[in-house]
Order: sequence, then C-alpha cells, then structure tokens
Amino acid sequence: MTAKPTKTALPTAAVSLPAPAPLPGTGKPPELSGVNSLFLAGPFIQLLDPLTGRMPADAQTPFTVLIDHFEAQGLTVHNAHRREAWGAELMHPEVCTRIDQDEIRKADVFVAMPGHPASPGTHIEIGWASAFNKPIVLLLEKDREYTFLVQGLHTVATVQYVEYTDIAEVLPAVDTALRRVAACHRGAADQAR
Repeated sequence: MTAKPTKTALPTAAVSLPAPAPLPGTGKPPELSGVNSLFLAGPFIQLLDPLTGRMPADAQTPFTVLIDHFEAQGLTVHNAHRREAWGAELMHPEVCTRIDQDEIRKADVFVAMPGHPASPGTHIEIGWASAFNKPIVLLLEKDREYTFLVQGLHTVATVQYVEYTDIAEVLPAVDTALRRVAACHRGAADQAR
C-alpha cells in the first residue's frame, strides 16, 4: 500500500524582513554579498501549447516576474525557458541537459517551482542543486500537495519554502528566503573552514 502524500507544515519565509540598504555599486543587499547568480527552474515542456509549441503568456508570467525582479537586484539569472525562447527554440535533450546541469553547478543559489503536477525535469534539477550543495528556495503553490522528498528536502539541504498564489505578491517573502539561504549557506561554509 502506497502512502498518500499529506499536507505538512513546511518551514516558510512567509514573514518578510525589511530589506537592508544595498551594497554600494551593486544594488544588492549585504546578505547577498557573494551571490551573483541564480538558476531559476520550473515546469517547461508540460506548459507548452501543443498547437504553437510555445508557453502561453500566462504560463510565462511567474518566470518573467521573477527574472525581472532578480535582475533588478543585480543578479544574473540562468533560466531554460528564456534561453529556449519560451519553447520557440527548444534544444535537443543532449544539449539542454548539459547546459542546465552546468548552469546549476555554477549558480550561487537555486530557485525552483516544482510544479503541480510535478515537473519531472524540475525535480531532477532540484536533485542536482541538492547534490551540488546549493542554497535552495522552493516556491510552492498554496493548497497543493508535493512529494515527500520536496517536503523533506530541508532536512538534507539548505532550503527555504515560500508558498504563493500569485508570485508577484510574495516577492518580499522570496527576497527574505533568498537572504536566509544565502546567510545559512555562508555560515555553514565558514564553519567548515
């Protein structure tokens, strides 16, 4: 008998902390010093319109909101959706797999929407980020069930969860989560020295 996933309380970044003054010349808050890039992952192929082969505008919106928000803070954002022109320029699996893995390895932070239903590709990327010891922010839709391994990832990796209905409305909580994982990860690295 297979256990049915249950809705568990996840440690979230629901309360936003006031944003500190940016570092001179960078536009980044001090907690993000050393964070120059991130990889933004989420469902892709399952969101493509079967007639056009492209992501509809409403499916692109959460990604464009996040990309614009992070780039406005001076971060370089790696994202397959944008790189592959929202489906218009899909890469072959042998090419995009290697690029995604390399960009995750090089990124300072990993941010993902696991998808509902679950995106198999995104879950592989979450596994890579965890294996590469990247600080992780997971954006979870409210009132959705996620796999046990997503729910429990914070027990084996530096993870903050942010629940959302509308990504634009939780950007302060996303920033808080990003600052927290960067600080926790930096602290763990300092202790390891």
